Amino acid sequence: MSVKAKYQPVLNLGEELGIKDGNVTEENGVLKVKGEAQNQYEKNLIWDKIKEIGGENPSDIKANITVADTSVYATHTVKSGESLSKIAKHYYGDPMKYKQIFEANTNLLKNPDVIHPDQVLVIPNL
Repeated sequence: MSVKAKYQPVLNLGEELGIKDGNVTEENGVLKVKGEAQNQYEKNLIWDKIKEIGGENPSDIKANITVADTSVYATHTVKSGESLSKIAKHYYGDPMKYKQIFEANTNLLKNPDVIHPDQVLVIPNL
């Protein structure tokens, strides 16, 4: 199996996320991946997928993923049935961090208990 085929799920995820300026080359059995994620969360998703396939310190892939907007961790479009605590658990692993999400979105939200589908929330860096 070629190294590119091995890491095809990483390349597919990059396309799905819309990684900009993507460049993939293979040299001497090492896959070199370069591109720009919209935010840190998307960059982390790429790295998690690389580690899932190649282990904690893979030697057959080199990735240079930059982040376009370092002022936020992610953006999130609210889906029906979600709450700020559920969103906080998804991004931070801690539902009590909903307060930080609320504070970052006071221009849009007046009450942390009231969010609506299709609102686009900023998920701040902590």
